[in-house]
Amino acid sequence: MSVESKKADDFCLCPKFEKTFGILGKKWNGLILEVLLAEGDQRFTDLAQKIPQCSDRVLVERLKELEKEGLIEKVYMRDCARGFYRLTRCGEDLKKIMKEIHSWSEKWILKTDKN
Repeated sequence: MSVESKKADDFCLCPKFEKTFGILGKKWNGLILEVLLAEGDQRFTDLAQKIPQCSDRVLVERLKELEKEGLIEKVYMRDCARGFYRLTRCGEDLKKIMKEIHSWSEKWILKTDKN
C-alpha cells in the first residue's frame, strides 16, 4: 500500500462534526439561528417576515428540527395559545461561531454573488 492511499484510508470524519454540519448546513437553519441570535425571541410571524424567501411550510419544518436538536425551544405564554421561539443554552453557544462565519463571509464572499 502506498503512503498516499494509507493516509486517505486513515482519515475519518468525526460523527459529531458530520451531524453538526448536517444541522447547520441545512437550508434556512443558519438564517433562523442568526435571526434568533441577533434579534432575540421571535414569534413565528416575525421569523417568517425576516426570512421571506422561506415558505411557511418549510419554516415550520426547520423550527421543529431545530427544536428536536435542542437548539431552540418554543415557549407558550400563559394567557394565549400562541408562543414564541427562543434559543436554548446550546443554541446561544453558537454566537461565537456565527460571528466567525460573518467575518469569513465579509472577507471571501463577493457582494455580487446571488447563491
